Amino acid sequence: MAVRRVVPNIQSEAAQESREFYGLLGFEEVMNHGWIMTLASPSSPAAQISVMTSDKTAPVAPNMSVEVDDVDAAYAAMRASDAEIVYPLQDEEWGVRRFFVRDPSGRVVNVLGHR
Repeated sequence: MAVRRVVPNIQSEAAQESREFYGLLGFEEVMNHGWIMTLASPSSPAAQISVMTSDKTAPVAPNMSVEVDDVDAAYAAMRASDAEIVYPLQDEEWGVRRFFVRDPSGRVVNVLGHR
């Protein structure tokens, strides 16, 4: 299993202000679903930040997202380790397969793969 990207998720009601702020650092909006907006660096597209009000389908907003090449293998590894699964493996309507897991410091990690 390989990691494709890691994205910090900032929970905020100030999406427009965040877009403007991070724009000063060179980030541009690359995705906006209304409840989550992702900003990326045009010169390094894997450098990203997401700003979300709340998660559309999950019970909590994750602190970070980790995209992997095999989300099913990641889910199996986390279950085998007895890590706390916060949101079970799901196929979401916006084209990702994902689950949430709590890391040892209590942070919620959204582990995903694109279908």
